[in-house]
Amino acid sequence: MKQHLYRITVEHLRDASGHALDDASPLVFEARNHDDIQQVVAKVLGKQLFEPQTATAFAVGLKLFSEVLLEHRKDELFADLAPHLGAFMKKLKSRPSPP
Repeated sequence: MKQHLYRITVEHLRDASGHALDDASPLVFEARNHDDIQQVVAKVLGKQLFEPQTATAFAVGLKLFSEVLLEHRKDELFADLAPHLGAFMKKLKSRPSPP
């Protein structure tokens, strides 16, 4: 299966109290996905479900998680979740974008 390859970088900027973290090392990893995540983000942004920062985080997180589920769909860990995620994805995709 052809997949897109992404480098994901997560930088911890502030702790829960709002203090800046100058010495925090970023978390960097590579992930593959069968979808173009940037196109998915654009579609989610177009649906105006959330403000842009939240919509982007939602779309990226959902695609990263759903790809792991797809790759490990035979694992019993995901057995109960897979049908619900499938239904959720259908509902999300069918939700109309505002005019």
